[in-house]
Amino acid sequence: MMETVMESPLPGHKWREVKVHCLMPPYSPTANSPESSRVQHIQSSVVSDSSQTHKTSAKINLPEAFHEAGTPYINECEISNYICQSTCVNEPGGFHCECPDGYQLQGQRMCQDINECESEHDCRDEEICWNYYGGFRCYPRNPCHEPYVKTGEGRCRCQSHTVCQGLPPVIVYKYMSIFSDRSVPADIFQIQATSVYPNMVNTFTIRSGNEGGEFYLRRSSNISAMLVLTKPLTGPREYVVDLEMVTQSNILAYRSSSLLRLTIIVGQYPF
Repeated sequence: MMETVMESPLPGHKWREVKVHCLMPPYSPTANSPESSRVQHIQSSVVSDSSQTHKTSAKINLPEAFHEAGTPYINECEISNYICQSTCVNEPGGFHCECPDGYQLQGQRMCQDINECESEHDCRDEEICWNYYGGFRCYPRNPCHEPYVKTGEGRCRCQSHTVCQGLPPVIVYKYMSIFSDRSVPADIFQIQATSVYPNMVNTFTIRSGNEGGEFYLRRSSNISAMLVLTKPLTGPREYVVDLEMVTQSNILAYRSSSLLRLTIIVGQYPF
C-alpha cells in the first residue's frame, strides 16, 4: 500500500490518497452467480488538521467476465474496425474473421472474391458468365438485336445502310466490375480506335447512361479516351453506359461512328 498526502479543497483539510493493489483470485462466474457482477468498495479519507477523519467511498464496477488466469476478458473486435476486412467474430481467447457470400478468406483477415464462373454457376449454354466482386451474372452470347447481326464476340453490325440510317453502324458490348464506394476520381476504362487512317479525326462522347453525372470521358489522344469515375458508386448495382466514337475527315467528306455499350457492375462491398 502507498500513501500520498495532497491539499484538499476544504479549508484546513488535506486529502490522503491511498493506492490499493487488489489481486483477484481466478474464478469462472456463471450468468446467475452473484459474482457475475462484482462491486468493489474502496474507502478514502479526508483528514483535518485536528485529526478528524471524514470517510467517503467509491464504487468500482469490475468486468463481468475474466479469463481463468484472472486477467480481464478482452473483446478484440471492439478494439478496432480494421482487424478484419469484413466481419470480426469474437470468441473466448481471441477472434476470427468471416467473409460475406461470394468471398473466401485469404490468410486470416482478408477476403478474396470467388470466381463463380470458373467453378459453379447456373448460366445457360446461350449465355456467358461474367464474374464481378461478390457474385456473377449471366449475359446473352449474342447481344445483337434487329437490325444488327453478330459479326464477332460481343460485336454487332448493321447490314443495311437504309435501315440503320441515324444509327451507329457498329455496336460493341463490353463488361466490367468495380468495388462499391471506390475512391474518386478514378480512371476505370479506356476506349481506343481499332483502325487509324491519315487525316482522320476521332471524337469521343458519352451518349447515354450518365444521367447522374457519375462519369466523365477524358480524351487521351486522337485515337483514345479514358472513362473517369467522378462519383462513388454504391452497389449492388448495374450501369449501362454508351460511349460513342465518331471518325470524320473534312478532306475526304467522310464520317462514321461506332458505339461501345459498357455494362458496369458495382459490387456490394468496398473490396
